[in-house]
Amino acid sequence: FAAERAGWIAEELSRLPRGVSLAPGSFVPVRGIEHELVYKHGRKPAYVEEDLLPRLVVPAPDVALFEARVLRYLKDQARTDLIDRVATHAIALGVRPERIQVKELRSRWGSCSVDGVLSFSWRLVLAPPFVLDYLAAHEVSHLREMNHSRRFWALVKKCMPNYEAGRDWLHENGSKLHAVGMAR
Repeated sequence: FAAERAGWIAEELSRLPRGVSLAPGSFVPVRGIEHELVYKHGRKPAYVEEDLLPRLVVPAPDVALFEARVLRYLKDQARTDLIDRVATHAIALGVRPERIQVKELRSRWGSCSVDGVLSFSWRLVLAPPFVLDYLAAHEVSHLREMNHSRRFWALVKKCMPNYEAGRDWLHENGSKLHAVGMAR
């Protein structure tokens, strides 16, 4: 099968975005804005230096710890943003999530378990804020409707009237987000 379709497979693979490593000198979006990743010797928390091109400065006692510290910073930022947006949407729908998790999700952007645990991909913090907001509204709506029925989409719309913009952005650009941290 693969031998017969080698040309098509090669063409499809060439359309995938190139992986972006979380290494010093790389550029990654944070909340939709490109940031240069900068290593600095030290132990302080990571911070952003605003400039013409913002820089995410990540102190570490050794450059070998750089990627893990960048990842921790991005996950912490995603968790902060998601807690805020989930709380807003949960109030609007009169629901309460059991717990919020931010982790590595490779096949989806978020999920809602039957026991009320909301899980999200840390990569959502790479997207513009309205995209993360859409995913928060989407998963919170699953606390009322565990399906994708018309009633479900009406709940998403109640939380975020222009939710289609976030859904469409993710559909068009999601593979670029998945490429971050996946250098090939």
